[in-house]
Formats: sequence, structure tokens, C-alpha cells
Amino acid sequence: MKRVLPILAGLLLCAVAITVIGQKKVLTPKEERREIREKRRAERIANFERTIDSIVLARSFQFNPQTMQRQPAGPLRSIMNPEFSVSIWNGSADICLPYVKGYVPPYYVTVINYTIGDLQGYTTEQTHEGWMVTFSSSLFSSSTYTFTFEIFSRTGGANLTITNPWYSPVQYSGSISQIY
Repeated sequence: MKRVLPILAGLLLCAVAITVIGQKKVLTPKEERREIREKRRAERIANFERTIDSIVLARSFQFNPQTMQRQPAGPLRSIMNPEFSVSIWNGSADICLPYVKGYVPPYYVTVINYTIGDLQGYTTEQTHEGWMVTFSSSLFSSSTYTFTFEIFSRTGGANLTITNPWYSPVQYSGSISQIY
């Protein structure tokens, strides 16, 4: 009897532990809806991230700028004109952006408005936050303009930096979208 009692107590304790661990928490209707909403949002975020990844890999996307700034410390300017964008598709680019020119102050804003059929050195590199896309073009001038996109897959945001050997770099912040 002395041996049986500890064995039975141990079996009973194991049975209770298995029952408690094996039970699924019963959710209230409010908690269940919250979990469903969170799951649905997580799926939408993952789908959005896959969409951004696929349009970057397909080389078919549009950059929509919202701000611009001459580097390293120029004033931050808002871009309200919806006509300003950079579209990439089929190895071509349609570029329409304000751009800051000048060697010394006073700097002035001009517009880069070109369609380019040959993107020199087009590279796409995956980073821990998204993508780095780079290409160059002369923009039908005597110097080379280098376009560097830093694309954030999760948020759809992007930074574009245009460098030129004659002028200060200009950085744009905006969003990436699919070309329709």
C-alpha cells in the first residue's frame, strides 16, 4: 500500500497536468475577433511586402516623391505636384523630377524631364529592409547622373538619391507603387 499510494498520486498529478496543458484557452468573442483582425492584417502586410518585392524584381515600378533635399544640409522641400515621378519598365525610365542645380549659392530648382531607353549599369541588390536599385544615365548631357533607390519592402517607402559630379546630391523621399 505504501508503494501504491505514491504511484497513484504521481499518476493523478500527471493526468491533471496533461489535462491543464492540453486544454485550449476559450476566447471571448471580443478576443477572438481581435485575433482574427490581427491575423488578417499580418496577411495583408505580407502580401504587400511580396507585391513590392515582385515589382522591384520585375523592374516595373513607379517612385512617387513627396519631399526633396539638396545634400548635405539643404532645405527640405515638399513636392505637391502629382506629375513628378520616376517610372521604370522594360529597361527604360520616364523621369520627371524637380532638381537642385548650382555650384555655389544661390542654388536654383530646375526640372529633369526625360525618357531614357538605356539604363546603364542597372543593378538590384536585396538588403535587410528591402532593395537597393541603381542605374546611371547621361540624361542627354555631358555628365553622368546616378540614380540610387533605397526601397523599403514592408512600408512601400523609398529614398532616391541623384548624384552628379558637378552638383550636390539631391535626395527624395516618397513611395513605390505598381505601374498600371
